[in-house]
Order: sequence, then C-alpha cells, then structure tokens
Amino acid sequence: MKKSRILVVGSSNTDMIVQLKSLPGPGVTVIGGKFSTAPGGKGANQAVGAARAGGNVAFIGKMGRDAFGTSALENLQRDGIDVSRVARDPKAPSGVAFIFVAEGGENSIAVASGSNDLLSVADVEAARDEFRKADIVLVQLETPLPTVIATARLAAKAGALVILNPAPARQLPDSLLRHVSILTPNEHEAELLTGIKVVDAKSASKAAESLMKRGVGTVIVTLGSKGAFIAQGTNRELMAGFKVRAVDTTAAGDIFNGALAVALGEGTDLASAVRFAQAAAAISVTRAGAQPSAPKRSEIERLVRRGRLDTKHNQPIT
Repeated sequence: MKKSRILVVGSSNTDMIVQLKSLPGPGVTVIGGKFSTAPGGKGANQAVGAARAGGNVAFIGKMGRDAFGTSALENLQRDGIDVSRVARDPKAPSGVAFIFVAEGGENSIAVASGSNDLLSVADVEAARDEFRKADIVLVQLETPLPTVIATARLAAKAGALVILNPAPARQLPDSLLRHVSILTPNEHEAELLTGIKVVDAKSASKAAESLMKRGVGTVIVTLGSKGAFIAQGTNRELMAGFKVRAVDTTAAGDIFNGALAVALGEGTDLASAVRFAQAAAAISVTRAGAQPSAPKRSEIERLVRRGRLDTKHNQPIT
C-alpha cells in the first residue's frame, strides 16, 4: 500500500475541559461540571488523527518552553509524529483552550493562542526541506494568516496536495485560495467565505461553486449529521454520514481532515476517502477530548466495512 508523507502545519493547545449539563449563557454559572485536561489544538489534532489513521506524519508548529509545551510535544511523539521542526519559544506560553461540553456533545471553546501566534513565515520557510518531502500538506487557521498563506504557497510550489481546513472561520484572500487543492469548510465557514447560507446540498453546491471560481480545486462541505457535500470538477455528491450518539464533538473536523489526508495519500478516490474520513470523525464524537478521541485505523476500517455503530455502546457492529 502506498504511504505518503503528510506535513501538518498549525497549532497545538492544551485543552481544559468542563463537561456540563448545559452550556452557560452570558452571566450564567453552571455548577456540577466534571473537569479534565487533554492535548489539543487544531494542527496537533489533525496530525494525531492522521497518524492513528495510518499516516506518515510530520508536524510544524511553535510551543512555549513550559510544562504544557513539553507535554504536547511528548504526546505527538508517542503517536510516531516527526516533531523535529517544532520550535520552542523561550518567552511566550504554549497555547491553551478552555472547552465547555454539554450533554449531547455541543461545545463552546475559547482559545489563548500563546506561542501559536508566533509561528512565522520565517519558521515555515526555514523548513523548506519538509515541504519537498511532503506529498500532502494540511493546514488550518489557528496560526497567523501570513504563515498560512506562505505554507500553501510553499506546498504548491513543491507539488504537494494542499488541504486547507478554514477553521476557525474567517475571510480568506484569493492569494491563499488559489493554492488550495481541497478546501474543507463546515456550514458556518462556507457561509462566512461566500455569503451563502448553507443548510442543505443545494446551498452547499452554490457555496462550493463560488469558492471554486476563486481558485479552489475541490470543495468538501461538512454538514454534521447531514453528511458531507463534495464538489470536484463537474461532479456534485452528498455523502450521508454515520449515525452515532455524540458525547463530545470537539476535534471532529480535525479528525476528519487528518483521516482524509491519509486516504488520499494512499491513492484512494475522493468519495472513498471522504467515507473513510467520515467514519473517523463519527467515532471521534463518541469519545471525550480532542486527541484522545482520534480512532485507530482498524476502528475506522471496521466502521467503513460494517456501516454503522452499535448506538447503545458506540462501537462498530461486529
């Protein structure tokens, strides 16, 4: 089986998680939550998701010289990820995210970016050799936009497939989008990028066409429980998702993108790669935490093969 080199450029955070009956509104205190910590950050989540799905993964990011950064680095190494290009800043703290998770899996997140905000254009340009080795480069938006643009430019110049997960949502210039091979927005992100309210396949198609006119090669709009809408060339397809009982939706999009990169890197056709990614994300939402929720390849393949989970126990049907 072909196994491509996947380079993930992005953020790393330590997640501070409180599980609650409901999310607190403005001025509201909710008592009785369960507290835990877990490694997170969209970039690191995607790297772990790809590694556990069977990928050969390298990660470029920036962490502080603190306990959080050391722990995050060790977690990536435990999953076999090449962290030789991760920089440690002597002054800035490592990134931290504060996550409230309600019953049913809905979440609310606030991020203190710390050293992630210092990942610079110079940092990625200093790692040009990593881009030359990469077959697929995966990037998100929790690091400075000029760094993301430089990453996409370097990847495209090196001939790598560029996957951009445009999260957290923000406006993006065409100078970035024209270097993107595959864009993977959710409904909210697609709407912010295009001004088109995305609620179903028809509106997702309109949003995708708008983005493709701006230079994006392929668009995959993730629609949560409704599935994923694929727009590639003249082909348009809505792929239904897996039915699961969600516990925590944190990092589901990250796990989707990591698994997608792995499947595409193995030469899988786009529809099958999306199905593989959907299975990975479906399993992830049945577990608490960001990186702890990332499934192993054997679990993903079993769900793809069986087609559904035992919703009582959140395990693939055997």
